[in-house]
Amino acid sequence: MAMGARIKQLRTQRGLTQQEIAEQLGMGRSNFGHIENDRVVPTSEDLQKIADILHTTADYLLGRRDAFAEQVPDWATAKDKRDFKKMLEEDGEVMFDGVPMSQGDRQRVMDVLTGLFWEAKQMNKRAKTTDHTEG
Repeated sequence: MAMGARIKQLRTQRGLTQQEIAEQLGMGRSNFGHIENDRVVPTSEDLQKIADILHTTADYLLGRRDAFAEQVPDWATAKDKRDFKKMLEEDGEVMFDGVPMSQGDRQRVMDVLTGLFWEAKQMNKRAKTTDHTEG
């Protein structure tokens, strides 16, 4: 996947517009659009700012590293990874007390859920190991 496609994918997942990111970068929307369409390569400074805005790394945007892989514990199996990816890809509206959450709040919830997911998986693996050794 090209850098622009990675940027666009993360931008839309986070519910941000080209205009919102362009303003944070101090450039026009069309200039940012050129970055997303791979017509312009951002400066290293702008690339780092884009990564920060999208809560990722410049290495991920450049295709050097998989953002998903950075979050996966060493002990995770292929099935664990599929389960986690499925959880993250579900794109329903997140509500709290019947009110839709902002994109920033939703991202914080996803970060917490990521940690809890891996913690629960690890506890289940320990429980299965204990069950097998006791039986």
